Amino acid sequence: MTESFKMSPVLMRALSLSQKKKTLSVKSVSGYIVDIINKKIFKGQLTIKNGIITAVKPVNDAPNFYIIPGFIDSHVHVESSMLTPVEFASVAIKHGVIACFSDPHEIANVLGVDGVRYMINESRNLPFRFYFGAPSCVPATDLETTGGKIEAEDIENLMKNQEVGYLSEVMNYPAVIGGDKKIMEKIEIAKKYGKKIDGHAPGLRDRELLLYIKAGITTDHEVTTYDEGKEKILNGMKIQIREGSAAKNLEALAPLIKEYPQMCMLCSDDIHPDDLIKGNINLMIKQLLNWGYDPIDVLRAASFNAARHYEIDFSFLQKDDKANFLLVDDLKNFNILCTVVDGKVLQIEGHSLINFSENTNIDILNKFNAKEKSPEDFRIPAQGDLIKVIEAVDSQIYTKKLIKKPKTVDGYIVSDVSRDILKIAVINRYEDHPPAVGFVKNFGLKKGAIASSVAHDSHNIVCVGVDDSEIAKAVNLIIRSKGGLSLIFNDVEEILPLPVAGLMSERDCNFVSNKYKQLDRKAKELGSLLKAPFMTLSFMTLPVIPALKLTDRGLFDSEKFKYTSLFEDE
Repeated sequence: MTESFKMSPVLMRALSLSQKKKTLSVKSVSGYIVDIINKKIFKGQLTIKNGIITAVKPVNDAPNFYIIPGFIDSHVHVESSMLTPVEFASVAIKHGVIACFSDPHEIANVLGVDGVRYMINESRNLPFRFYFGAPSCVPATDLETTGGKIEAEDIENLMKNQEVGYLSEVMNYPAVIGGDKKIMEKIEIAKKYGKKIDGHAPGLRDRELLLYIKAGITTDHEVTTYDEGKEKILNGMKIQIREGSAAKNLEALAPLIKEYPQMCMLCSDDIHPDDLIKGNINLMIKQLLNWGYDPIDVLRAASFNAARHYEIDFSFLQKDDKANFLLVDDLKNFNILCTVVDGKVLQIEGHSLINFSENTNIDILNKFNAKEKSPEDFRIPAQGDLIKVIEAVDSQIYTKKLIKKPKTVDGYIVSDVSRDILKIAVINRYEDHPPAVGFVKNFGLKKGAIASSVAHDSHNIVCVGVDDSEIAKAVNLIIRSKGGLSLIFNDVEEILPLPVAGLMSERDCNFVSNKYKQLDRKAKELGSLLKAPFMTLSFMTLPVIPALKLTDRGLFDSEKFKYTSLFEDE
Protein backbone atom coordinates (compact mmCIF):
# COMPACT_ATOMS: atom_id res chain seq x y z
CA MET A 1 0.00 0.00 0.00
CA THR A 2 1.26 3.46 -0.87
CA GLU A 3 -0.42 5.34 2.00
CA SER A 4 -1.20 4.34 5.58
CA PHE A 5 -4.72 5.11 6.81
CA LYS A 6 -7.46 4.01 9.15
CA MET A 7 -10.73 3.11 7.48
CA SER A 8 -13.85 4.69 8.95
CA PRO A 9 -16.07 2.29 10.96
CA VAL A 10 -19.13 2.94 8.80
CA LEU A 11 -17.22 2.04 5.64
CA MET A 12 -15.90 -1.10 7.34
CA ARG A 13 -19.52 -2.10 7.87
CA ALA A 14 -20.18 -1.92 4.13
CA LEU A 15 -17.13 -3.91 3.05
CA SER A 16 -15.96 -7.40 3.89
CA LEU A 17 -12.27 -7.52 3.07
CA SER A 18 -9.36 -9.93 2.94
CA GLN A 19 -5.72 -8.95 2.78
CA LYS A 20 -2.90 -10.75 1.02
CA LYS A 21 0.48 -9.08 1.21
CA LYS A 22 -0.15 -5.45 0.14
CA THR A 23 -3.48 -6.08 -1.58
CA LEU A 24 -6.96 -5.63 -0.10
CA SER A 25 -9.63 -7.73 -1.81
CA VAL A 26 -13.38 -7.43 -1.40
CA LYS A 27 -15.35 -10.53 -0.39
CA SER A 28 -18.69 -8.74 -0.24
CA VAL A 29 -20.12 -5.23 -0.23
CA SER A 30 -23.49 -3.98 0.99
CA GLY A 31 -25.37 -0.78 0.33
CA TYR A 32 -27.85 0.76 -2.08
CA ILE A 33 -27.09 -0.95 -5.40
CA VAL A 34 -27.62 1.30 -8.42
CA ASP A 35 -28.57 -1.10 -11.19
CA ILE A 36 -28.38 0.96 -14.39
CA ILE A 37 -29.13 -2.08 -16.54
CA ASN A 38 -32.55 -2.72 -15.00
CA LYS A 39 -32.96 0.94 -14.01
CA LYS A 40 -33.55 0.48 -10.29
CA ILE A 41 -31.94 1.26 -6.93
CA PHE A 42 -32.32 -1.22 -4.05
CA LYS A 43 -30.74 -2.32 -0.78
CA GLY A 44 -28.51 -5.23 -1.63
CA GLN A 45 -25.29 -7.15 -1.29
CA LEU A 46 -22.70 -8.20 -3.86
CA THR A 47 -20.78 -11.40 -3.15
CA ILE A 48 -17.37 -11.56 -4.79
CA LYS A 49 -14.95 -14.40 -5.44
CA ASN A 50 -11.70 -14.20 -7.42
CA GLY A 51 -12.63 -10.73 -8.64
CA ILE A 52 -16.03 -11.79 -10.01
CA ILE A 53 -19.50 -10.95 -8.71
CA THR A 54 -20.97 -14.34 -7.87
CA ALA A 55 -24.27 -13.16 -6.37
CA VAL A 56 -26.47 -10.06 -6.25
CA LYS A 57 -29.17 -10.24 -3.64
CA PRO A 58 -31.61 -7.80 -2.02
CA VAL A 59 -31.34 -7.33 1.76
CA ASN A 60 -33.60 -5.72 4.33
CA ASP A 61 -30.88 -3.63 5.92
CA ALA A 62 -27.78 -2.11 4.37
CA PRO A 63 -25.30 0.68 5.11
CA ASN A 64 -26.22 4.09 3.77
CA PHE A 65 -23.78 3.97 0.84
CA TYR A 66 -24.45 3.69 -2.89
CA ILE A 67 -22.74 1.04 -4.99
CA ILE A 68 -22.39 2.23 -8.59
CA PRO A 69 -20.48 1.20 -11.73
CA GLY A 70 -17.10 2.81 -12.37
CA PHE A 71 -16.94 5.66 -14.88
CA ILE A 72 -15.66 5.82 -18.43
CA ASP A 73 -14.17 9.00 -19.87
CA SER A 74 -15.51 8.61 -23.40
CA HIS A 75 -12.96 10.89 -25.06
CA VAL A 76 -9.69 12.15 -23.63
CA HIS A 77 -6.21 13.11 -24.73
CA VAL A 78 -4.13 11.82 -21.83
CA GLU A 79 -1.19 13.92 -23.02
CA SER A 80 -3.13 17.11 -22.22
CA SER A 81 -2.92 16.24 -18.53
CA MET A 82 0.87 16.53 -18.96
CA LEU A 83 1.07 13.16 -17.22
CA THR A 84 2.14 9.77 -18.54
CA PRO A 85 -0.61 7.11 -18.76
CA VAL A 86 0.60 5.54 -15.50
CA GLU A 87 0.28 8.74 -13.51
CA PHE A 88 -2.97 9.75 -15.24
CA ALA A 89 -4.54 6.45 -14.23
CA SER A 90 -3.38 6.73 -10.62
CA VAL A 91 -5.18 10.07 -10.30
CA ALA A 92 -8.29 9.19 -12.31
CA ILE A 93 -9.18 6.17 -10.18
CA LYS A 94 -9.48 8.40 -7.11
CA HIS A 95 -12.34 10.11 -8.93
CA GLY A 96 -14.02 6.86 -9.93
CA VAL A 97 -12.82 6.74 -13.55
CA ILE A 98 -11.62 3.21 -14.23
CA ALA A 99 -11.47 3.32 -18.05
CA CYS A 100 -11.09 5.84 -20.82
CA PHE A 101 -11.14 6.09 -24.58
CA SER A 102 -7.82 7.74 -25.19
CA ASP A 103 -6.93 9.37 -28.48
CA PRO A 104 -3.10 9.53 -28.65
CA HIS A 105 -3.41 12.17 -31.35
CA GLU A 106 -1.13 14.64 -29.57
CA ILE A 107 1.92 12.42 -29.16
CA ALA A 108 1.33 10.96 -32.64
CA ASN A 109 1.72 14.44 -34.10
CA VAL A 110 5.14 14.57 -32.47
CA LEU A 111 6.37 11.00 -32.95
CA GLY A 112 3.98 9.29 -35.38
CA VAL A 113 3.18 5.60 -34.81
CA ASP A 114 6.01 5.40 -32.28
CA GLY A 115 4.01 7.79 -30.11
CA VAL A 116 0.94 5.55 -30.22
CA ARG A 117 3.05 2.53 -29.31
CA TYR A 118 4.58 4.46 -26.44
CA MET A 119 1.15 5.16 -24.94
CA ILE A 120 0.08 1.52 -25.34
CA ASN A 121 3.29 0.19 -23.79
CA GLU A 122 3.18 2.59 -20.83
CA SER A 123 -0.43 1.62 -20.03
CA ARG A 124 -0.07 -2.15 -20.03
CA ASN A 125 -0.62 -4.16 -16.85
CA LEU A 126 -2.39 -1.35 -15.04
CA PRO A 127 -5.59 -1.80 -12.99
CA PHE A 128 -7.11 0.81 -15.29
CA ARG A 129 -8.36 0.19 -18.80
CA PHE A 130 -7.11 2.38 -21.63
CA TYR A 131 -8.91 1.94 -24.94
CA PHE A 132 -6.69 3.58 -27.52
CA GLY A 133 -7.77 4.87 -30.90
CA ALA A 134 -5.78 5.05 -34.11
CA PRO A 135 -5.24 8.77 -34.80
CA SER A 136 -6.98 9.51 -38.09
CA CYS A 137 -5.57 12.95 -38.79
CA VAL A 138 -1.83 13.07 -38.20
CA PRO A 139 -1.21 15.66 -39.26
CA ALA A 140 -4.74 17.03 -38.92
CA THR A 141 -4.09 18.95 -42.13
CA ASP A 142 -1.08 19.84 -44.23
CA LEU A 143 -1.33 23.39 -42.91
CA GLU A 144 1.43 23.23 -40.30
CA THR A 145 4.70 21.44 -39.66
CA THR A 146 4.38 18.30 -37.62
CA GLY A 147 6.83 15.77 -36.23
CA GLY A 148 4.99 12.62 -37.27
CA LYS A 149 2.67 11.30 -39.93
CA ILE A 150 0.21 8.42 -39.86
CA GLU A 151 -0.74 7.21 -43.31
CA ALA A 152 -3.39 4.70 -44.38
CA GLU A 153 -0.95 1.78 -44.16
CA ASP A 154 -0.18 2.79 -40.56
CA ILE A 155 -3.91 2.81 -39.77
CA GLU A 156 -4.15 -0.68 -41.26
CA ASN A 157 -1.36 -1.94 -39.01
CA LEU A 158 -2.81 -0.27 -35.94
CA MET A 159 -6.27 -1.68 -36.59
CA LYS A 160 -4.82 -5.18 -36.60
CA ASN A 161 -3.68 -4.56 -33.01
CA GLN A 162 -6.34 -5.67 -30.51
CA GLU A 163 -5.20 -2.89 -28.20
CA VAL A 164 -6.44 -0.32 -30.72
CA GLY A 165 -10.21 -0.19 -30.59
CA TYR A 166 -11.44 2.57 -32.88
CA LEU A 167 -10.52 5.30 -35.37
CA SER A 168 -9.89 8.50 -33.42
CA GLU A 169 -11.58 11.81 -34.13
CA VAL A 170 -11.73 12.67 -37.82
CA MET A 171 -10.80 16.32 -37.53
CA ASN A 172 -10.47 17.31 -41.16
CA TYR A 173 -14.19 17.44 -41.81
CA PRO A 174 -13.84 19.49 -45.03
CA ALA A 175 -11.80 16.60 -46.45
CA VAL A 176 -14.54 14.13 -45.50
CA ILE A 177 -17.27 16.28 -46.99
CA GLY A 178 -15.22 16.69 -50.17
CA GLY A 179 -14.51 12.95 -50.41
CA ASP A 180 -10.73 13.33 -50.07
CA LYS A 181 -9.09 10.06 -51.05
CA LYS A 182 -6.61 9.88 -48.16
CA ILE A 183 -9.08 10.40 -45.33
CA MET A 184 -11.74 8.21 -46.92
CA GLU A 185 -9.22 5.38 -47.23
CA LYS A 186 -8.57 5.53 -43.48
CA ILE A 187 -12.31 5.52 -42.77
CA GLU A 188 -12.82 2.49 -45.00
CA ILE A 189 -10.03 0.62 -43.21
CA ALA A 190 -11.78 1.19 -39.88
CA LYS A 191 -15.02 -0.10 -41.34
CA LYS A 192 -13.25 -3.18 -42.67
CA TYR A 193 -12.14 -4.06 -39.14
CA GLY A 194 -15.55 -3.25 -37.67
CA LYS A 195 -14.17 -0.36 -35.60
CA LYS A 196 -16.15 2.73 -34.59
CA ILE A 197 -15.18 6.10 -36.05
CA ASP A 198 -15.06 9.18 -33.84
CA GLY A 199 -15.95 12.61 -35.11
CA HIS A 200 -14.80 16.18 -34.64
CA ALA A 201 -17.17 18.60 -36.34
CA PRO A 202 -17.52 21.93 -34.51
CA GLY A 203 -20.56 23.84 -35.72
CA LEU A 204 -21.19 21.51 -38.65
CA ARG A 205 -24.88 21.58 -39.63
CA ASP A 206 -27.40 20.82 -42.38
CA ARG A 207 -26.25 19.25 -45.65
CA GLU A 208 -22.56 19.18 -44.77
CA LEU A 209 -23.35 17.42 -41.49
CA LEU A 210 -25.33 14.75 -43.33
CA LEU A 211 -22.42 14.13 -45.70
CA TYR A 212 -20.05 13.83 -42.74
CA ILE A 213 -22.29 11.34 -40.93
CA LYS A 214 -22.91 9.37 -44.12
CA ALA A 215 -19.17 8.71 -44.33
CA GLY A 216 -19.50 6.62 -41.16
CA ILE A 217 -18.76 9.11 -38.36
CA THR A 218 -20.56 8.05 -35.18
CA THR A 219 -19.70 10.57 -32.43
CA ASP A 220 -18.90 14.21 -31.81
CA HIS A 221 -17.37 15.87 -28.74
CA GLU A 222 -17.17 19.35 -30.28
CA VAL A 223 -20.84 20.27 -29.82
CA THR A 224 -21.28 23.57 -28.00
CA THR A 225 -25.00 24.40 -28.33
CA TYR A 226 -28.23 22.54 -27.62
CA ASP A 227 -29.58 23.01 -31.17
CA GLU A 228 -26.37 21.69 -32.72
CA GLY A 229 -26.41 18.68 -30.41
CA LYS A 230 -30.05 17.91 -31.10
CA GLU A 231 -29.55 18.03 -34.86
CA LYS A 232 -26.60 15.67 -34.66
CA ILE A 233 -28.47 13.26 -32.37
CA LEU A 234 -31.52 13.21 -34.63
CA ASN A 235 -29.23 12.27 -37.49
CA GLY A 236 -27.79 9.33 -35.55
CA MET A 237 -24.69 10.75 -33.86
CA LYS A 238 -23.78 10.07 -30.24
CA ILE A 239 -22.79 13.23 -28.37
CA GLN A 240 -19.82 13.22 -26.00
CA ILE A 241 -20.61 16.08 -23.63
CA ARG A 242 -17.35 17.78 -22.73
CA GLU A 243 -16.19 19.56 -19.61
CA GLY A 244 -12.46 20.12 -19.96
CA SER A 245 -10.04 22.78 -18.81
CA ALA A 246 -10.69 25.13 -21.74
CA ALA A 247 -13.96 23.99 -23.30
CA LYS A 248 -16.89 23.59 -20.93
CA ASN A 249 -20.16 22.54 -22.54
CA LEU A 250 -22.03 20.66 -19.81
CA GLU A 251 -24.50 23.40 -18.90
CA ALA A 252 -25.49 24.07 -22.52
CA LEU A 253 -25.85 20.39 -23.46
CA ALA A 254 -27.24 18.86 -20.25
CA PRO A 255 -30.89 18.99 -21.46
CA LEU A 256 -29.95 16.48 -24.16
CA ILE A 257 -29.41 13.87 -21.44
CA LYS A 258 -33.02 14.20 -20.35
CA GLU A 259 -34.41 14.14 -23.89
CA TYR A 260 -32.03 11.63 -25.49
CA PRO A 261 -30.43 9.74 -22.59
CA GLN A 262 -29.21 6.84 -24.72
CA MET A 263 -27.35 9.18 -27.10
CA CYS A 264 -25.14 11.04 -24.62
CA MET A 265 -21.77 10.28 -23.05
CA LEU A 266 -19.48 12.31 -20.77
CA CYS A 267 -15.89 13.24 -21.52
CA SER A 268 -13.10 15.59 -20.48
CA ASP A 269 -11.28 15.80 -23.85
CA ASP A 270 -8.40 18.04 -22.71
CA ILE A 271 -7.86 18.43 -18.97
CA HIS A 272 -4.85 20.02 -17.31
CA PRO A 273 -3.27 18.54 -14.17
CA ASP A 274 -4.62 21.14 -11.74
CA ASP A 275 -8.17 20.30 -12.85
CA LEU A 276 -7.61 16.54 -13.04
CA ILE A 277 -6.40 16.41 -9.47
CA LYS A 278 -9.74 17.96 -8.38
CA GLY A 279 -11.87 15.58 -10.45
CA ASN A 280 -13.33 15.09 -13.90
CA ILE A 281 -16.28 12.82 -14.78
CA ASN A 282 -17.35 12.63 -11.11
CA LEU A 283 -17.74 16.41 -10.97
CA MET A 284 -19.91 16.38 -14.10
CA ILE A 285 -22.12 13.72 -12.52
CA LYS A 286 -22.40 15.64 -9.26
CA GLN A 287 -23.42 18.79 -11.12
CA LEU A 288 -26.05 16.95 -13.15
CA LEU A 289 -27.49 15.29 -10.03
CA ASN A 290 -27.65 18.65 -8.25
CA TRP A 291 -29.50 20.06 -11.25
CA GLY A 292 -32.11 17.35 -10.72
CA TYR A 293 -31.31 14.97 -13.57
CA ASP A 294 -32.32 11.35 -13.18
CA PRO A 295 -29.46 9.36 -11.54
CA ILE A 296 -29.94 6.39 -13.84
CA ASP A 297 -29.72 8.55 -16.98
CA VAL A 298 -26.68 10.36 -15.63
CA LEU A 299 -24.80 7.21 -14.62
CA ARG A 300 -25.62 5.61 -17.96
CA ALA A 301 -24.07 8.63 -19.67
CA ALA A 302 -21.02 8.15 -17.45
CA SER A 303 -20.36 4.52 -18.39
CA PHE A 304 -23.08 2.40 -20.00
CA ASN A 305 -23.56 4.42 -23.18
CA ALA A 306 -19.83 4.46 -23.97
CA ALA A 307 -19.45 0.74 -23.23
CA ARG A 308 -22.32 -0.13 -25.52
CA HIS A 309 -21.31 2.24 -28.28
CA TYR A 310 -17.72 0.96 -28.46
CA GLU A 311 -18.85 -2.61 -27.73
CA ILE A 312 -16.50 -3.26 -24.82
CA ASP A 313 -16.92 -5.66 -21.92
CA PHE A 314 -17.67 -3.59 -18.83
CA SER A 315 -19.09 -4.31 -15.40
CA PHE A 316 -22.55 -3.04 -14.42
CA LEU A 317 -22.98 -4.86 -11.09
CA GLN A 318 -24.63 -7.93 -12.60
CA LYS A 319 -23.97 -11.54 -11.62
CA ASP A 320 -20.83 -12.86 -13.36
CA ASP A 321 -19.58 -9.33 -14.05
CA LYS A 322 -16.11 -8.36 -12.93
CA ALA A 323 -16.16 -6.82 -9.47
CA ASN A 324 -15.58 -3.28 -10.68
CA PHE A 325 -17.52 -0.69 -8.70
CA LEU A 326 -17.47 2.47 -6.63
CA LEU A 327 -18.85 3.34 -3.23
CA VAL A 328 -20.25 6.88 -2.93
CA ASP A 329 -21.74 8.53 0.13
CA ASP A 330 -25.01 9.57 -1.57
CA LEU A 331 -26.42 10.81 -4.86
CA LYS A 332 -26.09 14.48 -3.96
CA ASN A 333 -22.72 15.12 -2.36
CA PHE A 334 -21.38 12.29 -4.50
CA ASN A 335 -18.05 11.74 -2.78
CA ILE A 336 -16.11 8.75 -4.13
CA LEU A 337 -15.25 6.74 -1.01
CA CYS A 338 -13.85 3.59 -2.58
CA THR A 339 -12.75 2.36 -6.02
CA VAL A 340 -12.63 -1.39 -6.66
CA VAL A 341 -11.35 -3.07 -9.84
CA ASP A 342 -11.31 -6.84 -10.29
CA GLY A 343 -12.27 -7.16 -6.63
CA LYS A 344 -9.17 -5.26 -5.47
CA VAL A 345 -9.39 -1.99 -3.58
CA LEU A 346 -7.45 0.64 -5.50
CA GLN A 347 -8.33 3.61 -3.33
CA ILE A 348 -10.37 4.16 -0.22
CA GLU A 349 -11.36 7.51 1.23
CA GLY A 350 -8.78 9.24 -0.97
CA HIS A 351 -5.90 6.94 -0.01
CA SER A 352 -4.19 5.04 -2.84
CA LEU A 353 -3.60 1.39 -2.00
CA ILE A 354 -1.70 0.45 -5.15
CA ASN A 355 1.46 2.03 -6.52
CA PHE A 356 0.71 2.20 -10.23
CA SER A 357 4.28 3.05 -11.18
CA GLU A 358 5.91 0.34 -9.06
CA ASN A 359 6.89 -1.79 -12.04
CA THR A 360 7.02 0.92 -14.67
CA ASN A 361 10.02 2.72 -16.11
CA ILE A 362 9.12 5.93 -17.94
CA ASP A 363 10.81 6.23 -21.32
CA ILE A 364 11.81 9.68 -22.56
CA LEU A 365 10.96 10.05 -26.24
CA ASN A 366 11.10 13.44 -27.93
CA LYS A 367 11.68 15.39 -31.13
CA PHE A 368 12.98 18.95 -30.74
CA ASN A 369 15.24 20.64 -33.29
CA ALA A 370 14.50 24.37 -32.96
CA LYS A 371 17.37 26.73 -32.24
CA GLU A 372 17.17 29.70 -29.90
CA LYS A 373 15.65 32.93 -31.22
CA SER A 374 16.51 36.60 -30.85
CA PRO A 375 14.08 39.48 -30.25
CA GLU A 376 14.66 40.62 -33.84
CA ASP A 377 13.13 37.36 -35.10
CA PHE A 378 9.72 38.54 -33.84
CA ARG A 379 9.63 41.99 -35.47
CA ILE A 380 6.80 42.84 -37.87
CA PRO A 381 7.32 45.75 -40.30
CA ALA A 382 4.22 47.95 -40.66
CA GLN A 383 2.73 47.34 -44.11
CA GLY A 384 -0.88 48.40 -43.76
CA ASP A 385 -3.40 50.46 -41.79
CA LEU A 386 -5.44 47.53 -40.48
CA ILE A 387 -4.54 44.07 -39.16
CA LYS A 388 -6.43 40.87 -38.50
CA VAL A 389 -6.46 39.99 -34.80
CA ILE A 390 -7.28 36.62 -33.22
CA GLU A 391 -9.90 37.06 -30.50
CA ALA A 392 -9.54 34.36 -27.86
CA VAL A 393 -12.80 33.26 -26.20
CA ASP A 394 -12.54 32.27 -22.54
CA SER A 395 -13.37 28.60 -21.80
CA GLN A 396 -13.66 27.77 -25.51
CA ILE A 397 -11.25 26.50 -28.13
CA TYR A 398 -12.72 28.47 -31.03
CA THR A 399 -11.72 32.06 -31.73
CA LYS A 400 -13.19 35.06 -33.49
CA LYS A 401 -11.66 37.42 -36.06
CA LEU A 402 -11.23 41.13 -35.41
CA ILE A 403 -10.00 43.93 -37.65
CA LYS A 404 -8.02 46.55 -35.73
CA LYS A 405 -5.70 49.47 -36.30
CA PRO A 406 -2.21 48.44 -35.16
CA LYS A 407 0.14 50.25 -32.82
CA THR A 408 3.44 51.05 -34.53
CA VAL A 409 6.81 52.16 -33.15
CA ASP A 410 9.71 53.08 -35.46
CA GLY A 411 8.05 51.39 -38.42
CA TYR A 412 7.28 48.10 -36.61
CA ILE A 413 3.96 46.82 -35.28
CA VAL A 414 4.13 46.12 -31.55
CA SER A 415 1.88 44.83 -28.78
CA ASP A 416 -0.71 47.36 -27.62
CA VAL A 417 -1.13 46.59 -23.92
CA SER A 418 -3.66 49.39 -23.41
CA ARG A 419 -6.05 47.74 -25.89
CA ASP A 420 -5.02 44.17 -24.96
CA ILE A 421 -3.78 43.45 -28.48
CA LEU A 422 -0.65 41.38 -27.88
CA LYS A 423 1.89 39.76 -30.13
CA ILE A 424 1.57 36.00 -30.59
CA ALA A 425 4.24 33.82 -32.17
CA VAL A 426 4.49 30.20 -33.28
CA ILE A 427 7.91 28.58 -33.69
CA ASN A 428 8.51 25.36 -35.62
CA ARG A 429 10.18 22.98 -33.16
CA TYR A 430 10.89 20.20 -35.65
CA GLU A 431 12.99 22.31 -38.03
CA ASP A 432 14.83 25.58 -37.54
CA HIS A 433 12.77 28.28 -39.28
CA PRO A 434 11.81 31.90 -38.62
CA PRO A 435 8.74 32.23 -36.38
CA ALA A 436 5.25 33.10 -37.58
CA VAL A 437 3.94 36.20 -35.82
CA GLY A 438 0.48 37.70 -35.40
CA PHE A 439 -1.72 39.41 -32.81
CA VAL A 440 -4.26 38.19 -30.28
CA LYS A 441 -6.80 39.82 -27.98
CA ASN A 442 -8.12 38.80 -24.53
CA PHE A 443 -4.98 37.31 -23.01
CA GLY A 444 -4.76 40.46 -20.92
CA LEU A 445 -1.05 40.38 -20.07
CA LYS A 446 0.21 43.74 -18.85
CA LYS A 447 3.82 42.57 -18.71
CA GLY A 448 5.98 39.55 -19.52
CA ALA A 449 5.25 36.55 -21.73
CA ILE A 450 3.96 32.99 -21.51
CA ALA A 451 4.88 30.13 -23.85
CA SER A 452 4.16 26.44 -24.36
CA SER A 453 5.21 23.44 -26.45
CA VAL A 454 1.72 22.05 -25.89
CA ALA A 455 0.13 23.63 -28.96
CA HIS A 456 -2.56 21.70 -30.76
CA ASP A 457 -2.24 19.84 -32.97
CA SER A 458 1.35 19.83 -34.14
CA HIS A 459 2.80 21.00 -30.82
CA ASN A 460 5.14 23.62 -32.07
CA ILE A 461 6.01 26.40 -29.62
CA VAL A 462 3.40 29.13 -29.08
CA CYS A 463 4.02 32.32 -27.14
CA VAL A 464 2.09 35.49 -26.21
CA GLY A 465 3.90 38.49 -24.78
CA VAL A 466 4.08 42.23 -24.42
CA ASP A 467 7.39 42.76 -26.24
CA ASP A 468 9.85 40.93 -28.45
CA SER A 469 12.52 40.57 -25.77
CA GLU A 470 10.20 38.82 -23.31
CA ILE A 471 8.80 36.62 -26.09
CA ALA A 472 12.29 35.52 -27.12
CA LYS A 473 13.20 34.69 -23.51
CA ALA A 474 10.05 32.59 -22.97
CA VAL A 475 10.55 30.72 -26.24
CA ASN A 476 14.24 30.04 -25.59
CA LEU A 477 13.52 28.69 -22.14
CA ILE A 478 11.33 26.02 -23.75
CA ILE A 479 13.86 25.30 -26.49
CA ARG A 480 16.60 24.74 -23.90
CA SER A 481 14.33 22.37 -21.93
CA LYS A 482 13.19 20.51 -25.07
CA GLY A 483 9.57 21.22 -24.15
CA GLY A 484 7.47 22.68 -21.40
CA LEU A 485 5.41 25.63 -20.21
CA SER A 486 7.26 28.85 -19.44
CA LEU A 487 6.64 32.30 -18.01
CA ILE A 488 8.95 35.32 -18.19
CA PHE A 489 8.88 38.72 -16.51
CA ASN A 490 12.10 40.73 -16.34
CA ASP A 491 14.55 38.47 -14.49
CA VAL A 492 11.85 35.98 -13.40
CA GLU A 493 12.06 32.72 -15.34
CA GLU A 494 9.64 29.88 -14.59
CA ILE A 495 9.25 26.59 -16.44
CA LEU A 496 7.44 23.29 -16.08
CA PRO A 497 9.66 20.91 -18.10
CA LEU A 498 7.84 18.38 -20.28
CA PRO A 499 10.59 16.09 -21.57
CA VAL A 500 8.30 13.27 -22.79
CA ALA A 501 7.56 14.32 -26.38
CA GLY A 502 7.49 17.93 -25.20
CA LEU A 503 4.01 17.13 -23.86
CA MET A 504 4.31 15.17 -20.62
CA SER A 505 6.31 15.17 -17.42
CA GLU A 506 7.95 12.11 -15.92
CA ARG A 507 7.03 13.48 -12.48
CA ASP A 508 3.96 12.68 -10.36
CA CYS A 509 0.69 14.57 -10.55
CA ASN A 510 1.21 16.52 -7.33
CA PHE A 511 4.45 18.00 -8.63
CA VAL A 512 3.05 18.74 -12.09
CA SER A 513 -0.19 20.15 -10.72
CA ASN A 514 1.54 22.40 -8.20
CA LYS A 515 3.98 23.73 -10.79
CA TYR A 516 1.19 24.26 -13.29
CA LYS A 517 -0.91 26.10 -10.70
CA GLN A 518 2.08 28.28 -9.91
CA LEU A 519 2.47 29.19 -13.59
CA ASP A 520 -1.27 29.75 -13.94
CA ARG A 521 -1.31 32.04 -10.89
CA LYS A 522 1.68 34.03 -12.11
CA ALA A 523 0.16 34.41 -15.58
CA LYS A 524 -2.88 35.95 -13.92
CA GLU A 525 -0.62 38.17 -11.83
CA LEU A 526 0.81 39.42 -15.12
CA GLY A 527 -2.74 40.48 -16.01
CA SER A 528 -4.45 37.56 -17.73
CA LEU A 529 -8.16 37.27 -16.93
CA LEU A 530 -8.57 33.92 -18.70
CA LYS A 531 -9.66 31.00 -16.53
CA ALA A 532 -6.90 28.81 -17.98
CA PRO A 533 -4.35 30.97 -19.86
CA PHE A 534 -2.03 28.11 -20.84
CA MET A 535 -4.88 25.87 -21.99
CA THR A 536 -6.35 28.68 -24.10
CA LEU A 537 -2.87 29.41 -25.48
CA SER A 538 -2.51 25.79 -26.57
CA PHE A 539 -5.51 26.09 -28.91
CA MET A 540 -4.46 29.31 -30.66
CA THR A 541 -2.57 27.17 -33.19
CA LEU A 542 -5.35 24.72 -34.14
CA PRO A 543 -6.33 25.51 -37.75
CA VAL A 544 -9.29 23.12 -37.98
CA ILE A 545 -11.24 25.10 -35.36
CA PRO A 546 -12.83 28.45 -36.37
CA ALA A 547 -12.21 31.22 -36.92
CA LEU A 548 -8.67 32.63 -37.01
CA LYS A 549 -5.55 30.78 -35.82
CA LEU A 550 -1.76 31.04 -36.14
CA THR A 551 0.40 28.11 -37.23
CA ASP A 552 4.15 27.97 -37.78
CA ARG A 553 3.42 28.87 -41.41
CA GLY A 554 1.32 31.93 -40.76
CA LEU A 555 -2.16 33.26 -40.04
CA PHE A 556 -4.93 30.84 -41.01
CA ASP A 557 -8.61 31.58 -41.68
CA SER A 558 -10.37 28.29 -40.93
CA GLU A 559 -13.74 29.56 -42.19
CA LYS A 560 -12.25 30.10 -45.65
CA PHE A 561 -9.82 27.24 -44.96
CA LYS A 562 -6.79 29.06 -46.31
CA TYR A 563 -3.88 31.17 -45.15
CA THR A 564 -4.45 34.88 -44.98
CA SER A 565 -2.34 38.00 -44.68
CA LEU A 566 -1.95 39.70 -41.32
CA PHE A 567 -2.91 42.94 -43.06
CA GLU A 568 -6.55 43.50 -43.95
CA ASP A 569 -5.86 45.87 -46.82
CA GLU A 570 -3.48 43.56 -48.70
